[in-house]
Amino acid sequence: MSSFATVPAPIRKDMKRAIRLEWWNIGLTLSIILVMGLVLGNSQTMKTAWIEDTLGLVPPAVFLLSAHFERKRPTRDYRFGFHRVHSLSFLIAAVALATVGASLLWDSATTLVRREHATVGTIHLFGHGFWLGWLMIAAQVYSIVPPLVIGRLELPLATRMQDEVLFTDAKMNKANWQTGAAGIAGIIGLGLGWWWADAAAAAFISVGIISDGWKAMRIAIAELIDGTPRELGSTRPDPEAKRLVGKLQKQYPDAEIRLRETGRYIHAEVCGVEPDRRQDLEALWPGEPERSWRLAQLSFVPPDQS
Repeated sequence: MSSFATVPAPIRKDMKRAIRLEWWNIGLTLSIILVMGLVLGNSQTMKTAWIEDTLGLVPPAVFLLSAHFERKRPTRDYRFGFHRVHSLSFLIAAVALATVGASLLWDSATTLVRREHATVGTIHLFGHGFWLGWLMIAAQVYSIVPPLVIGRLELPLATRMQDEVLFTDAKMNKANWQTGAAGIAGIIGLGLGWWWADAAAAAFISVGIISDGWKAMRIAIAELIDGTPRELGSTRPDPEAKRLVGKLQKQYPDAEIRLRETGRYIHAEVCGVEPDRRQDLEALWPGEPERSWRLAQLSFVPPDQS
């Protein structure tokens, strides 16, 4: 009943704000990577935090890429538009999270098993010797502030836009500032002579990364193979989609209702019946009216073709 649309008017303002926010995110993350890289030393925690900060560039980069394609209209070669670029970008971000998290966990675990003792030396600045750990802690404190602020700004935007990539980035920013806090604890532990504190903090960080990446992969794969629409940031079925199925089932009790998700949009099929009237998609949407843009298409499949 409705053709694929470009970015709907209700979320264009949010989209512009999210794009600006992601450019700020990339710029600040690059500064964190530079600062952290200057004081890495031999610390496993610092190495893990630095790699996670570097990985933090993936979600904003793929969000900007998917936003660029999503605004493009369908072409002769891509008649259905580019909404699935968003789903593909989400999968890329999820795989990156899970893969790097697993690699970091392996490094931390082997360090603990081999009982490798990391050392934090001294550095000379302006004619004075400093314990490098103080600079590491200062770098970690700096690495906490930008993701803490940006992540809090991203969450309401991601919710209104139903944007899994932006939501994943908000979660990644949360993980980054928590990484900074864990990293500070690991460095302090080394300073107190606890050789295991550094690798243990790194392992703790890695487990969180793997958990977020695995959950995101499950959601992204379900979306790409036309699974039931999922709740934002969860593997549970989307409540709005469940209410939509119930509403359509009430109108067409003899039909099979199929829903699939492409990016932020839901596409519905009513199988086994002929359309009895023209449907108003906004009126059909069972949730909040300002989110009716999520229902992008309603199709009917005749009985002999379902």
